Amino acid sequence: MKILPGQTDIYAITDTRLSLGRSVAEVAAALLGAGVRILQYREKKLKAGQMLEECRVLRRLTREAGACFIVNDHVDIALLVGADGVHVGQEDLPVAEVRRLVGPEMLIGLSTHSPEQAQAAAVAGADYIGVGPIFPTQTKEDVVAPVGFSYLDWAAKNSALPFVAIGGIKEHNIGEVARHGARCCALVSELVGAGDIAARVASVRRAMQG
Repeated sequence: MKILPGQTDIYAITDTRLSLGRSVAEVAAALLGAGVRILQYREKKLKAGQMLEECRVLRRLTREAGACFIVNDHVDIALLVGADGVHVGQEDLPVAEVRRLVGPEMLIGLSTHSPEQAQAAAVAGADYIGVGPIFPTQTKEDVVAPVGFSYLDWAAKNSALPFVAIGGIKEHNIGEVARHGARCCALVSELVGAGDIAARVASVRRAMQG
């Protein structure tokens, strides 16, 4: 199901390294059971064959839950499993080329770090953008420097595309992120690393609304 940031509040991203030994399927089932409606598969250290098999499982789980399934970076895997979307970075395949591969129906998200990149994303045909990283983050090895709230403030007022705030967002700071105009926030370690994922999703949602 195609759901854009802003149509739901939490954008969950997988990371098995932080999942307390649980499988990606177990974590995904807990997230979806807690009402998460956008799930992105992002696993940087696995072989393509294993990623494909895991994405097939997550495609089934997200479809059953009526949730949106996004694959990070790997356009080929997104196509093979029939994902709802693919998310790419500034140094990945250009949005226009991704569109040639995936066709008009699949969502394309693009990570952006400045107003100029946001404007270029809209011109290129992205469906939504990531805005960040808001805070320092350790869940990506090739992360750019934090952009803080200045770019988020700009995006909240000026972005032509739906956006998800990302980067170091936790329960203790998500309220501030929301006050700066983020209607949807991406979280990784705060969710997948929780002992009780459903309880953490609920507390994060309360903090975002508070």
